[in-house]
This record gives sequence, C-alpha cells and structure tokens, in this order.
Amino acid sequence: MLKNKNILIILCLILLTGCGNSGKTKTMIQENTSRSVSGSFEDSEKNAAVIEESSEEKTPPEKGDMKYVQSLNIIMVGDILLHTPVEEAAKNDETGAYDFDFIFDHSKDVISRADIAIVNQEVIVGGEELGISGYPAFNAPYEISDALYNAGFDVVCHATNHALDKGKNGIINCLNYWKNTYPDILVTGIYDNAQEASAECIPIIERKGIRVAVLNYTYGTNGIAAPADMPYAVSMLDKERVISQLDLAENEADFTIVCPHWGTEYSLDINADQKKWTDIFREHGADIVIGTHPHVIEPVIFFDDDDPDIVSNNHGSGDMPVYYSLGNFVNWTSGTGQGVANRMVGGMADINISRKENGEVSIDDYSVRSYVCHVRSGDRNVTVYPIEEYTEELASENEIRKQDGSFSRDYCIELTRKVYGDMLNVNVLHSSILF
Repeated sequence: MLKNKNILIILCLILLTGCGNSGKTKTMIQENTSRSVSGSFEDSEKNAAVIEESSEEKTPPEKGDMKYVQSLNIIMVGDILLHTPVEEAAKNDETGAYDFDFIFDHSKDVISRADIAIVNQEVIVGGEELGISGYPAFNAPYEISDALYNAGFDVVCHATNHALDKGKNGIINCLNYWKNTYPDILVTGIYDNAQEASAECIPIIERKGIRVAVLNYTYGTNGIAAPADMPYAVSMLDKERVISQLDLAENEADFTIVCPHWGTEYSLDINADQKKWTDIFREHGADIVIGTHPHVIEPVIFFDDDDPDIVSNNHGSGDMPVYYSLGNFVNWTSGTGQGVANRMVGGMADINISRKENGEVSIDDYSVRSYVCHVRSGDRNVTVYPIEEYTEELASENEIRKQDGSFSRDYCIELTRKVYGDMLNVNVLHSSILF
C-alpha cells in the first residue's frame, strides 16, 4: 500500500504532449483471449470478487525478492453521459441498431494499451425494452457496453446518481448483459444479489500478479429509493460500509482505488463533503481516489504524509493523490449559457504503479490528460479528442458554441490551466504543464 514517505511522486499534467504509456502495452480487448473470470463470492478465505489475467507469472513475489519488480499502467476516464443527441448519433435510422464505437475513435489506443482501464458509466444500461431515454431519467441501449468493451475498458463503475433511473429492472438488465456478454469485465457499484453486495465482498482485478481493489460508491440516487427487495442494489457512500471495505482491501489487495460519485454539479471547486470523505479514505488505507459526478474537472491534490496540515482533520495515513473530478468524457448537454463550455472538457487519470523490491506496491508517477468532447449533428458525429489533437478549426465546428459562445480551443486550454494550475502551488513535488 502507499505508505512509503520517501517515494518521489511526479505529477505531469501534460496537455499538448503525450505521457506515461511508453512501453506499456495490452492486447486489444476484443482480441484478448487470455483473460478469464476467477474467484468466487462464496470463497470464505478470499471474500473478494476477482477478475484475473491468465499468466505464468501470477504468483506475487516473496518480500525481499530483489529481482522481481512488476509494474502496471492504470487509466480512468470520467462520465459516459448519454444525452439524447449522443444516442441519436449512434442510431442507424434504417436498421434501428445502435453503435457507439465512434465515441472512442481518438482515445481507444491509449485506453486499450493500459493494463487496467476504468470508466464511469454514468447512466444505467437497461436496453431498448425499457425505453431509451436521455435527461433527466436516463437509459442506454446495450450497445454502449459493446463500445466500452471494444475501446479496451477493464473496469466499469456504475454507482452513480442515475443508477436507479429505471428501477429494479434497469439494474437487473444491466448486470445480466455484462455478466452474460462480457464476463471478463469487472463491473462494480451495482448489485443484483445480497451476497455480491455484501461489505465483506470487495471487487478486485488482478494483473501481472498485482491485485487492485476498485471500490465504487455514490452519494445518492436522485431521491429514488432502492427496490424493497433489493436494498443493496447501489453501493452508497455509507461510512460503515466504506470503512469495512477499505479495511478488508488492506488485507486482500495490493493496491486500493476508491471511485466516489460525489461533489457539486458544475462546480470547479472541492466541497466540504468531498474533504470529509477524503480524510476517511486516507485514514483507512486508500492508495488513490478518482472522483466523478460534477460534470466538470476539479483539482488533483497530493496528500503527503510529510505535510499533514493539508488534511483537514490531520489524521491521514499514507500518501494519497486525489483526482476530485474527471468531468465528462462524453456528453451533449441541453444546457445553455456561461459555464456550459466547461462540461466539454474531461480528464483522464494516468497512474503507474509497481511492486517494489520489498514486495510493497506503490505509485511511481501519476498525471492527468485533457480531452475535449466534440459534438456535431448527424450520424457518428460525437467523439472525444485529446486536447493536443483538438484544433481551432474543430472547435469552430463544435455545436456546443450555439449553447455557450465562449467555447473555443483556447477556452479549453485556459480552463485546464485554471483548475490544475491552482493545485500546482500546494504540494506537488515536481510538475509541469506543457502547451
């Protein structure tokens, strides 16, 4: 776990150059036949759901093995927010079939070569039988799951405020599709049975002999109550549950990522509730926190054991980076006016971890990449570009300008500077933004 005070954490906020993935490769997920589901919710010795990658080198090294140093690249993107225009862009008017692959045309190379790629699936995937819908009560066709798989994602977070938009049927349909179609994807945050939902069972994905727990929680479900016979359907930010799972992860996993759905919508600033939960996560051993929900990017802050004053209650334990919000990865909001342009910029968390010579797994470096959602009317005309590939010509064609005239390529760059730049003077040991 991330307890070594002497580790040098390097934060590279790179917007117009690539970073972090050199030499890190992964077979495209649709071609990868070496991964399989293992572990069991009935395994009383493990108490963990595990997605493993078949390998001859799965056994963790003995502590003190000076020759064994294994590394992983982990990425995560923010909200896949399927407003009606996004769904319309994916629908074939002649056949009625959906295809969302185009969303990831300019990002799947980075996603697919990560060892572990995580995504926040903001809306429930209940299928056409429940009625495809956008804001305010969302429901997506199953084909968005196909696109996430094809893009190379390994972990899908479903604990959001929209998880219950289609009630019990939405949860069941969504999980059935994932389990039956893509059993090698780790889905977390929603449950269709009490055993898997138990606080004593934590989701773990294993790569190269390193076990990574991915804990996903939401602050609420827009006032929609859980089904009477499925009170466990959505993983909530319940203090007792969170602490129990974090403590269990300390024993069952080598590294723990917490993905909370929290914060204030459309706010670039961190709120008091986020600060409260940050203290809890850190105190109980989380190694990194990657947040979603505000639909805009928020600061990345490194909590250093050598600088406890930056933790509000001064009771933190261990170094821990926090990405407070990655914002939207894809969306086409119907909102208008100042600030709407902010919703078109998202971040990609990029983290490298490794098992050190003493057997401990910790962070080598972490960074954030900036992406811009490009929207135009017509089939397959919604996609996401890394900011270094997003030209002023593209920005001039982005139809979000009709809703917020301030949108431009420069606006996106300045927004990123504003949000991440404020963080640079706080506690980053080494950092750079390149334009």
